[in-house]
Amino acid sequence: MDEMRGLLASEVAQRRLDRLASHFCEANLAKEEKVSREVCAKPFQRSVNPTILANLMAGGYPADRQKIFDFFISRPDLETPVEIAKAEHRELAFKQLKALVNEASIHPMKLLMEDPARYFTITEAIGFIDVSLGVKLGVQFSLWGGSVVNLGTQKHRDKYLEGISNLKFPGCFAMTELHHGSNVQGIQTTATFDRMTDEFVINTPNDGATKWWIGNAAVHGKFASVFARLKLPCPDSHLDTDMGVHAFIVPIRSMEDHSVLPGIEIRDCGYKVGLNGVDNGALRFRNVRIPRDNLLNRFGDVSRDGGYTSKLPTINKRFAATLGELVGGRVGLAYGSVGVLKAASTVAIRYSLLRQQFGPPNKEEVSILDYQSQQQKLMPMLSSAYAFHFATEYLVARYAEMKKTHDDEIIADVHALSAGLKAYITSYTAKALNTCRESCGGHGYAAVNRFGTLRNDHDIFQTFEGDNTVLLQQVAGDLLKQYKRKFTGGALSVTWTYLRDSMSNLSQTNPVATHREGYTHLRDPRFQLDAFQYRTARLLHTAALRLRKHSKRFGSFGAWNRCLNHLLTLAESHIESVILAKFNEAIERCEDRQTRKVLNMVRDLYALDRIWKDIGTYRNQDYVSPNKAKAIHRLVEYLSYELKGAAGSLVDGFGIPDALLRAPIGLQSGQYSEYSHYVGFE
Repeated sequence: MDEMRGLLASEVAQRRLDRLASHFCEANLAKEEKVSREVCAKPFQRSVNPTILANLMAGGYPADRQKIFDFFISRPDLETPVEIAKAEHRELAFKQLKALVNEASIHPMKLLMEDPARYFTITEAIGFIDVSLGVKLGVQFSLWGGSVVNLGTQKHRDKYLEGISNLKFPGCFAMTELHHGSNVQGIQTTATFDRMTDEFVINTPNDGATKWWIGNAAVHGKFASVFARLKLPCPDSHLDTDMGVHAFIVPIRSMEDHSVLPGIEIRDCGYKVGLNGVDNGALRFRNVRIPRDNLLNRFGDVSRDGGYTSKLPTINKRFAATLGELVGGRVGLAYGSVGVLKAASTVAIRYSLLRQQFGPPNKEEVSILDYQSQQQKLMPMLSSAYAFHFATEYLVARYAEMKKTHDDEIIADVHALSAGLKAYITSYTAKALNTCRESCGGHGYAAVNRFGTLRNDHDIFQTFEGDNTVLLQQVAGDLLKQYKRKFTGGALSVTWTYLRDSMSNLSQTNPVATHREGYTHLRDPRFQLDAFQYRTARLLHTAALRLRKHSKRFGSFGAWNRCLNHLLTLAESHIESVILAKFNEAIERCEDRQTRKVLNMVRDLYALDRIWKDIGTYRNQDYVSPNKAKAIHRLVEYLSYELKGAAGSLVDGFGIPDALLRAPIGLQSGQYSEYSHYVGFE
């Protein structure tokens, strides 16, 4: 550790001199302060073309998105009613999925395999129809289909892929157990090889091993990818050899009459807080026999005589490879969560622009978005939706690159990045949905305006495909590995390269920059990103020191637990840095000058609002002086005020058709008449 500190100190001196010199120009500082006063005194002229924004936000496949929108708009019989019972909702979701594949000729499985970016584009669009439909699609193609494609070999594709693609083989992804969710390596379901019959025997050894929350299991599924401990009989012992967790294709219902097959028990998990269009079930297995070929054997195989072979030498390496191939689910959840945030923000902001209440004496009432309190609730949320959009676009592109190249460094990068973005974005969206509901008052409580449905359907996003707290720990663990690499000469992966510079600037702060509070400086993307990355580097450095200290007394597990809150904050800080960096890159790609100008304001609000919310950290490290902190707060309020003038165009830029948004108070026009019509007025 002393060597680390020495290296930091040796890199600091010249950098500090250069940076100090650049800031000590009084003429520049005076000019900056003059500009700040002038800008804040005169409202920013903002206007943006929503069509340009919509094209920017539609990504690379706007035609696919529009095709889905047009199909469901043309089919009102497929619209999910506001009030619908569980059984009817499940059947409607399956009907919607079949219509999408067989009538609209959308082929999700093909897209997932050949062009993942197109696949995630359609999943976001489908989420606007009904989040249950989006999740059911993900279970069928990303989870059940993805497990066959990514964990199996060509024989499995030849046998199952067509049926998965056309929905003749609806299936499940049976990983989670009653007693084991996040700790997949601890699952207890067994698959024991029987050499006499050349079969695996699947068993649920105890109640805790019951497969639970399995989507598609309660009603529609005919197959399941069952994750179980592979047991091989040992010729020299009566005990079986545990080869670790593997995946097996297990038929659960008859292809002829859909009856449950012998040895399998299926129960309905029942009515849930949300997503009741998805038929979650619980599964138990009693001596269920499947052919040896039903082992998904990409990472490990069993021969006819019971011999085991794998290119990966250890159980841990095979397990890591297996989970690494299933990371697409996290990518989809992060991307889909942004879609939910866009929908909720659209409704809340349009209503806030429409609804008038109170105002100056003897004058007309003003819109509730004219109130500072409403601006502070909704404008940072709107900026976050834009920031998250560009970050998840990058994640999808990185995932597509991973599937194409199978590069180990990219695989590791996507694994950590998808974990962090999924955790951070879904947690933020869950809180934002409550804020949207509250910001619309009593009308936000009406089911027809969809906040309750969106909130309840989205809530589980924080838990499935990895509990958010566990995922953030994975990010923190990866950061610490990168930290160690810096001091041992190893190469840093793409997402973490900023640490090379940031870790060199921790020993002291710049006294001029600390007090600099001009508008131009605070809106400089370099200052904003430097602040984010400094915080991450500081948290990483102190986390490493604390872990080293506590491990001597408590051991590695005890030390980790003692530092857990610190590590979670570290992970969130890193993800915020990545999000801001990708927002900056997206703005640079925008060719329309006026749109880029407004997006710069959106980015500034996202960045400065985050800095203000964690201003205590920056103050404690003397990174920001008291006056600079006040200036940041004033600028956050100012940007929120300014962006309300472009808020309508910014939510129009999300491109969600009124017919699919469906919330009467969130429509582009005729909100009150549509709302009144819903309750029966002519």
